[in-house]
Parts: sequence; structure tokens; C-alpha cells
Amino acid sequence: MNAAPPVARPADTALAYHTRTKHSLKAYAAGPETLDWDAQPNPFREFEGCPRLALPLAAEGLAVTYGEMVTPGAVPAAPLDLAGVALLLELSFGLAGWKQYGPDRWAVRCNPSSGNLHPTEAYVLASNVAGVPDGVHHYVSHDHVLEQRFAPPAPTSVAFASASGFAMQRSFARSPAGPARLHLALSSIHWREAWKYGERAFRYCQLDLGHALAGVRYAAACLGWSARMVEGVGSAEIARLGGFDREADFAGAEREDPDILIQITPGPSVAVTPPVPDARGWVGQANVLDRHKLYRWPVIDAVSAATHGGTGAPDPAPAGANALPPRVVANAAKASAVILGRRSAQRFEAKNSAMPQDVFFGMLDALLPRNDAPFDAWGFTPRIHPLLFVHRVEGLAPGLYALPRREGITDGLKAALRSDFQWVKPEGCPDHLPLYRLVETDCRGIARTISCHQAIASDSSFALAMLSEFEATVAADPWRYRQLHWEAGLVGQVLYLEAEAAGFRGTGIGCFFDDDLHRLVGLESLEFQSLYHFTVGRPAIDTRITTEPAYPGRSA
Repeated sequence: MNAAPPVARPADTALAYHTRTKHSLKAYAAGPETLDWDAQPNPFREFEGCPRLALPLAAEGLAVTYGEMVTPGAVPAAPLDLAGVALLLELSFGLAGWKQYGPDRWAVRCNPSSGNLHPTEAYVLASNVAGVPDGVHHYVSHDHVLEQRFAPPAPTSVAFASASGFAMQRSFARSPAGPARLHLALSSIHWREAWKYGERAFRYCQLDLGHALAGVRYAAACLGWSARMVEGVGSAEIARLGGFDREADFAGAEREDPDILIQITPGPSVAVTPPVPDARGWVGQANVLDRHKLYRWPVIDAVSAATHGGTGAPDPAPAGANALPPRVVANAAKASAVILGRRSAQRFEAKNSAMPQDVFFGMLDALLPRNDAPFDAWGFTPRIHPLLFVHRVEGLAPGLYALPRREGITDGLKAALRSDFQWVKPEGCPDHLPLYRLVETDCRGIARTISCHQAIASDSSFALAMLSEFEATVAADPWRYRQLHWEAGLVGQVLYLEAEAAGFRGTGIGCFFDDDLHRLVGLESLEFQSLYHFTVGRPAIDTRITTEPAYPGRSA
């Protein structure tokens, strides 16, 4: 009798998936051979049969400046009520406008997404929040409404999940003496990305989760609120909280993968356990997003299952983050204008993309993991370290640079990268900014080639590759494969908004030649891996594309 084949360890599944989905100069990762854009999956999930609550629009009237948004304590805490919840969602997941070119019309949103495909869905878990019915609500960005998926039967008792896994029995129903509690549960619909990108799509979904988490943290900062990912809560528990495990409610429709639970708190963050709904009181049937799927990518389901978790050992951020000098940001632009105006650049004006040195240094300073928005959204050790292809920064020699984002990793990077790199701190660089020039050279052609031959990587002010501390992190806890991508997405969202606030524009680059970059810089193992590329420059605006209001006919 033949022995059964060994079952792959979850970490091995995650590492094998990552290797399998690399692009190279010789071949791209497996994806669809053709795309029918007229048959693109519906970008908006809805649940038929749910009560709807229309949310007010208030972003344009928000007086908070960009400088205040990124300065801890600068914005007084707003009440935790319907108006605040509406503004939080409008600035994090809402529509920023509608674009039209000829007969084609599409929405753009506050949270960036690979290919504008938006796999991330947001659910509100509310208890004793003034104006918001208790229960679980799905946010529909198309209409800026909440669909109530779960309403607690009264009277009833339901379980509360704690970070330690200890369960208590408490009532979900509103109590005059009970505290207001607000959580967001985020999920991903993998098919939205897989429709276009095939097997590599799982990576892009995780990057978008990082964008979304940072978007929630910035939106909360506009209200003087805290937003923090709840650690120690497993994927199965998040699925139960959001109703993603209710098979009958998704019959025939694309399922949602549980990702992140975020706690929203007015003022400083204080741990509050979320209410957990029971089996009664659920309504709604998920809509089908794509009725004619031409491809199947089972490897995505495999890596998703292998990386479920979130209950592993803690990875506390180093104390050195608090030793960084506070940022001084005097930008008086309205925070809402920057968030709503953010777009992913499609092309750059190469001749007009020279960036002032102080703007460049300020943008990199914003990437350092201080204990403020958005990096205070969790307590993990920083493990993303950019390599920068500098093209057009005034007073700075073109070339390849490195930005180690935590103390103690520089020596590890030096040992892993090419031995002939210089590691010289450029003149004029602030003392606290760990920026090093590795080699002085014109790297525009290299950046373009490595980024799947895309001109946006060479026509910009600078481009970058986000190296992650990879193999040991994933081997210790496969769930961290997701979290490393989330951190890269966090860094990307910072660059998006910092570029917009400075009069430039950024865009993420998910298509790059993984191991060709690694060989270029001397990486010979999986110790470090690039997870995300990004580029910033002066945008070339296509005047043929018109822009319409996000919610025409509606006012605040």
C-alpha cells in the first residue's frame, strides 16, 4: 500500500505560493489569457432584504487640516455617534468621484486598490452608538448607506470575544448605562482581483487591506479618534463577527475571506471587547458579482486557508519608535480635500518631476514608525524597508538608496545585500532619518525594467521597492504572510497622501520582477523579499477624462 503524501505545513504553503506567483523577465505568474472589461465583476457588494440606513455626507465641511490630521492630539475627539461613523466611512471607504471617458464610467474611492477592483468590504459592529441601530451593518460605498445584516433579538445574551480568547456573556441590546462600542470588520472578495490578475491576486488583496487599515486610521484621526487593529482574534472569530461564515447567506455568490477587526475609540485607544452576534437575527442575501467565471485559481484558496490565524505570538514594536523626534507638519490643506483628491497616477511629467529635497526628506520621515497615525494602528515590529531608486530630487545624487525602518536591521541588510554597496548618508539628510546611498547612478532604466517595463517607475521623482523581513517571519507564523503585505500597504497609503499633500502624486506598482530585483541588489535567499513597489512624481493629467461628484443629488 502506498503511503499518503505528506500534508504541507501552512508555512510551506505560504512560501510556495509566494515563489509560484513571482513575475520574472522570462515569464509572468499565471493569469487569465484574456479579459472582457464589459463583463468585469460588480465592484459593489450588496445584501438583498436588509434594512438600509442612509448616512449623511460631511467630508467637504470638515475643517481639519492635513497637518492637524497627522499631529497626535491636534483634533478634539468628536462624539461617537451616527455623524461620526458616517464621516469615518466616507473618508475611508466612500466614493471620491466618478470618472468618464467616452461611454465608459467608473467610480474612484478614497481607499486605493490594485486595478481599481476593490476586493475589501467593510462591516460596522455597533453597540450603544447614538443614531446607529445595534448590530452588524455592511457599508455600501456606492450609495453611502449601511445595510443592517444583524439586529439583536431582545432580550438575549451573546458572547463577547476578548483578546485572550476568554468569553463572557453580555447583552448586545442597547443599555442606557452601557458604553458605546464601535468596531469594523474587514473582509476580502478574492475573485475581484483574481478576475484580472490570476494567481498573484491574493497578494494584491492583502496590500489593499493595508491601504484600507491606514485609510481608517487617517479618517479616525480627522475625528480625534483612535483606530487600532484588534490583535489575538483569529480568522474564524472575525468571520463569526461579520457573518462571513454564514454559508446560506452567500449561496451562489462569492464568499468573503475574514481579515481584520479594528476597534474605534474616541480619544486614546482603550481596549473594548466587541459584541458577538448569535445565530438569530440575521437577514440579507449576498449579490452575485460575476455569473460567468472563465477561470479558477485554487492556489488562492489554499494560501488563504494556510494563512488564516491571527492568534499567534505577539510581535511588539521596539521602544525606539518613541525616541524619534515628532514630525512638524504645517500643511494647511484640508485633510478631506487631500483624502478625496487622492488618485493613482497613470503617467508622470518626467521633465517636471524634480522634487525639492525638503519635500523628499519629509516624505521619507513620514514612513518612520512613530507611535502616531497610521502606524499606531497596531503594535507590530516594523519589517518593511524601502529601497529607493532616486531619479529627480533636487540636491540629491541619482542612485539607489536604502531606508531601514527600525533599529538593529541595518547590519542585517548590509550582510544580505551586495558587498560593494557604499552605505553613505547623503549630505543634508536629517540626523534621525536612516537614509543611505548604496550606489550613485542613473537608475531610471533599471527601475522601469524591474517594474514590468512601466514608464511610471522611471518618469517619476523616485520609485521604491519595499523589502520585507520575510522567511523567518512567515515560518514562525504563516498568518504573518498577510500582515507583512498589510504593512507594505500601510507604507503605500502614507506615500499616497504625503505625495498628494505636497502637490505630487503616487501610485502603487504590484507588477514587478521579483527575483530579478533580488539578484540586482545581491539577495540570494528568502531572508528578504520585495512585496510592493511604489513611485511618486508630478502627474500628467489626461484632460479627456471627466470627473463627476461622488454622490450626485445628495448633500450633507
